[in-house]
Amino acid sequence: MALESTIAGSWYPGTDREIRAVCGNWEKAAGLGSEAASPGSNVLVLPHAGWAYSGEIAWSAVQAVRGAKFRRVVVLAPSHRAWIENRLVAPESGDVSTPLGRIAVDREWLDRLALVAPVARNDRVHAAEHSAQIEFPLIQLALGEGFSVVPLVMGSFGEDQMAMCARALARLMDAETLLVISSDFTHYGDDFSYTPYGRDGGEEVRRKVAAADAEAFSLAADCDADGFASFIRRTGATICGHVPIELALRAFPRGTRLVRRKYATSGDAEGDYSRFVCYLAATGFAKWQGDGDAVLSAEDRAYLLRIARASLESAVRGGPGRRVRPDVSEAPKAALAKMGAFVTLNDRVTGALRGCIGEIMPMRPLVEAVAARAVDAALRDPRFSPVSERELGGIRVEVSALTPPKRVASWRDIVLGRDGMTLEKGECFAVFLPQVAPEQGWDLPTTLSYLAQKAGLPADAWRDGATFETFQAEVFHE
Repeated sequence: MALESTIAGSWYPGTDREIRAVCGNWEKAAGLGSEAASPGSNVLVLPHAGWAYSGEIAWSAVQAVRGAKFRRVVVLAPSHRAWIENRLVAPESGDVSTPLGRIAVDREWLDRLALVAPVARNDRVHAAEHSAQIEFPLIQLALGEGFSVVPLVMGSFGEDQMAMCARALARLMDAETLLVISSDFTHYGDDFSYTPYGRDGGEEVRRKVAAADAEAFSLAADCDADGFASFIRRTGATICGHVPIELALRAFPRGTRLVRRKYATSGDAEGDYSRFVCYLAATGFAKWQGDGDAVLSAEDRAYLLRIARASLESAVRGGPGRRVRPDVSEAPKAALAKMGAFVTLNDRVTGALRGCIGEIMPMRPLVEAVAARAVDAALRDPRFSPVSERELGGIRVEVSALTPPKRVASWRDIVLGRDGMTLEKGECFAVFLPQVAPEQGWDLPTTLSYLAQKAGLPADAWRDGATFETFQAEVFHE
């Protein structure tokens, strides 16, 4: 099922031919040819008003990636109509559609993101939101075919959730991914409750607004996330995509810079600046580090999932007393390393938890830990009845391969979205995997309150007298 464009024919032309004709007019106006741009950009900042207002501005930046061979495009876009808090909202559908054709949504990448960041999926949010949709045909014009898209619409974030999402984005971005940040800049006038330079609508107003936008962009160009966020709070600037911009700034690796390509306003044609919106396009290059902590290849992960599946199915069919020892004669080297592991079972349709058991300490080869804990998760999780044979086809297996736990001085040293955690106080003990807090959308105090309760303690027991260990995990599933 494809999520059809709801703004084709209004915000931008409604047919393939009309879209390409408009693009050709932009190129003629700018003196641009149709040849591929030189490589080097993998970040775009694009406005998202109707093409009549901002299309040519956006195209000045999109030109920089024309003909590039990106595998996927991640679009960070603000929500204008839905209230969204501490969540990234992706489409439910497997494709998005424009008059230029369909683009597949990279659901595998989204599944990986959802393990380390709070992700919801909602087609209605995306159907009502123009800020992501408006970018799709521009990307299609530049890249052609062969890429997928990950549209993420967002609202507001608490500090912990913002940091969590930035870490997740930085971990998953790679050289094959283009990042598009969708944002208009200052919205000026009574309609926007923003008139700090008066209401006379003259050139002086535009000059001051342009200077303010230049200051905001200068902070972004230098990747000064704290300075940019402070500027928004201090000035009340009506940059509608300030949250996607800040998220990207916090995710960027050191050395990333943005370069402004073009700037204009909706009031320029008439010279009336009593009510207008500003549009800025920029390009940049981020040297993404990717998942530097990964020690398991795709083949290693596939092998471990097969072992987990075979072990739990054999045990379920053979009865509670059956223990399965996997044949490790063909095990890859990484699967023989001593590591802790958890195996999680979820309902394939609802995502509901069906069992989860593991071991934190690296006591035996990873493959043996996975095989044993798959059986335990199916048959010995005290929170659930044993998995029945008829349920096997409806269960999704997830494996978490753990780094050794390390003691931290304080709960303040725990990093959500990266760290799994243990809490110990007296004889009480509990553990959360790294993906628990992101899946629930919890901040750190909320996470620790639930962890304390899981250990059989009062919700605030983590604040005094508890000790903590952290670990990281490579998480992968069927």
